[in-house]
Amino acid sequence: MIRIIACGRIKDQWLKEGIAEYEKRMKAFNKLELVEVIDEKAPEKLSEAQKIQVINQEGQRLLKHIKEDEYVILLDLKGKEMSSEELASKIETLEVNGKSTIDFVIGGSLGVSEDLRKRSDFQWKLSNCTFPHLLCRLIVLEQVYRAFTIRKNTPYHK
Repeated sequence: MIRIIACGRIKDQWLKEGIAEYEKRMKAFNKLELVEVIDEKAPEKLSEAQKIQVINQEGQRLLKHIKEDEYVILLDLKGKEMSSEELASKIETLEVNGKSTIDFVIGGSLGVSEDLRKRSDFQWKLSNCTFPHLLCRLIVLEQVYRAFTIRKNTPYHK
């Protein structure tokens, strides 16, 4: 099973539609579960201590949804970049090695907590570009779908 555990609620209709489309497509390859946790309300101007507090609160909410035996891929700016083919290979290796649930965890707009980093098995950096954290959900879902199409050698990935 693939789980995407993410901070924040999707409000934009176009984003909901994109996510729904890839949810539907994933059914052909693997079980998928999307888990949303509430993000902290945070004013624009926060002290460093307040930012850390928000990040830690969101991190605890995300951690509550991760079981001990699940493999955690944390989306993190400090992580390793991977090509679509490398992601496909990673997912295949994990499944072959008995990891029945792979969690892709997306933190809030301020980043991810150290506790989440410590719990993660792998830290993935999508890009050097900055994306809104809510958009990352769609990007991750598309890349996971692409990884499965690569593994099944379907025409989606070119």
